[in-house]
Amino acid sequence: MILDQDDRTVLTLDAGGTNFRFSAMRSGRQLFEPISLPSAGHDLQLCLANIRAGFTQARARAGAVHAISFAFPGPTDYSLGIIGDLFNLPGFRGGVALGPMLEDHFSVPVFINNDGDLFVLGEALAGFLPEVNQALAAAANPKRFRHLFGITLGTGFGAGLVIDGRLFLGDNAAGAEIWCTHNKLHPRCSAEEGVSIRAVRRVYAEKAGLPQDQAPEPKEIDRIARQDQGVPGQAAREAFRCLGEVAGDALANAVTLVDALIVVGGGLAGAGDFILPALVAEMNNPLQNLSGDPLPRTELRSFNWEDEKQRRDFLGAEVRCITVPGSGRTISYDPLKRTAVGLSRLGTSHAVAVGAWAFALQALDRHS
Repeated sequence: MILDQDDRTVLTLDAGGTNFRFSAMRSGRQLFEPISLPSAGHDLQLCLANIRAGFTQARARAGAVHAISFAFPGPTDYSLGIIGDLFNLPGFRGGVALGPMLEDHFSVPVFINNDGDLFVLGEALAGFLPEVNQALAAAANPKRFRHLFGITLGTGFGAGLVIDGRLFLGDNAAGAEIWCTHNKLHPRCSAEEGVSIRAVRRVYAEKAGLPQDQAPEPKEIDRIARQDQGVPGQAAREAFRCLGEVAGDALANAVTLVDALIVVGGGLAGAGDFILPALVAEMNNPLQNLSGDPLPRTELRSFNWEDEKQRRDFLGAEVRCITVPGSGRTISYDPLKRTAVGLSRLGTSHAVAVGAWAFALQALDRHS
């Protein structure tokens, strides 16, 4: 898919708990600054009226449109466009057919997905995945990657998987739901209890000796981690390290199944220089057999793309030349199976918008 050569227009929505931000995408670019309206999540009728009004204003600015495509919180039946019982938008209770309502109102196809899924699709088409492959080509390394697994670090622990440029959703639209995997540090809890804003605040409070309700927000914890060398700074750095360890454990399981590059986004990704070293170290942390002998955690060696030395090591091929038995022919191959973990190249919000636009066009092309 060549993004900048497709001039079809898709209306998009960034759905937050407080505000809805409406815009439009064409040729892989946002056409205008988003239109912001209150989400009014406590009042279903007002919320739906604001959604219709926002898309109406966006269409007036964009002109003719081919589809509406956006991310919306779950639980949701994304294939049917039915919104379930949302925590941040309590007006949605008992199931609301948002997608069909918008199709009836605007007479265009409507596609709703999870923000983690659309984030990874955007990064696969125009962000991290092409950057890695371009760097491999520049390094004269013949290896190329076609799949991307991504996570978003924020209020929750989101994820998505793109296979050969297509979003993998699963039979129940529940693919790549990494948030409910095992939590290494608290085995009876989900990974999200260790990979989220609340987890960072909780660990910081514990290590700094504060009541949990007095823990600052992650941006302040990030500032403390960078500027304070005393107990608060140590507590801040440990909070992000613990998040990286739990995320790395979950990702080691994920990458064992999907064998892909990994991209990291979301609001907490701004502390990636504290998170990624622990995350990648955990992915490479060996297991052991019952005799106590070490075993590789995965078949892949993981590299931190944001670390210059690890990036060079990832890009360097370990090519061997072997002889085919019974002939004089030789074959070259690189025995190192590898993956890289890097931060969002587009920015999470823009990657979601690109992913929403691209998903709609792919769907339209399949059904044309």
